[in-house]
Amino acid sequence: MLILGLDTATWTAAVGIARDGAVLAEAVHRGARSHADTLPTLVERALTEAGSTIEDLDALAVSIGPGSFTGLRVGLALAKGIAFAGRLPLVPVPTLEALAWVAEATSGETVCAALDARKREVYAAFFRVDAGGRPCRLTPDATLAPQELAARLEEGTILVGDAAQAYEDVLGSRATHRPFATHHPSGGVVARLGAERLLAGHAIQPESGLGALEPVYVRPPDAELPRPASR
Repeated sequence: MLILGLDTATWTAAVGIARDGAVLAEAVHRGARSHADTLPTLVERALTEAGSTIEDLDALAVSIGPGSFTGLRVGLALAKGIAFAGRLPLVPVPTLEALAWVAEATSGETVCAALDARKREVYAAFFRVDAGGRPCRLTPDATLAPQELAARLEEGTILVGDAAQAYEDVLGSRATHRPFATHHPSGGVVARLGAERLLAGHAIQPESGLGALEPVYVRPPDAELPRPASR
C-alpha cells in the first residue's frame, strides 16, 4: 500500500511517501513562502525520490490540526483534490500525534507535543511511550497559555514542537528538548500513521464525506488539558 502524507500545520511544509509501514521518501520546505506555492513541488519531489507517480498511490493522509489556520486549509485542499481526482481514500491524522512520534522517545518517557498558536497561546497534548515505542495519548489537544503548559511539564518530559522556541523564556528550563528537526511533524510519519488509521477504518472515501472534512481547530473553552497521570 503506497500512501502520500502531507503536513502544513506549521511554517514548515512536509511531504512523505510510505509503503507498508516503511518511509520511502520525504521532502521538506522551511521558509516564508506560501505552502500553496511549495506543496505541489514537494509532492512531485517525494514521488520522484520514491520511484513512483501520483497514479501509483493507494491513499492519502493529511495532518488535520491543530495548527496554522491557513496552512491546514492549504494542505487539506490539495489532499482533497488528489483524492477526488484519483478516487482515493483520504485519512485525517491528528497533528500533535504525528509530532509526538518525531520525538523518538523510548519506553516509559512522556512527550509533550506543543505548537505555537500565536497570541501567547500554544496547542498542546501529552503522550506516554509504550514498550513498543508508540506514543499513547494521555490528554486531548488543548489551547493553553505558555505559563499553563509550563506548570504541567513534569521533570523529564520531552518537549517537541515550535512552541519550545516561541516561548523559550517560559518553557526553556521545564523539559527536555529535541533538535530543530522535531519542531514540525514529519511527512513520512503522517503517511505511516495514515496507513494504520486506514486499516482501522478511519479513512474518508472519495464518494462520500470529502467535502465535509475540515481542519481541527482547538479553542478554549471547548477543550481543557488535564495533568498527565504521574508515573
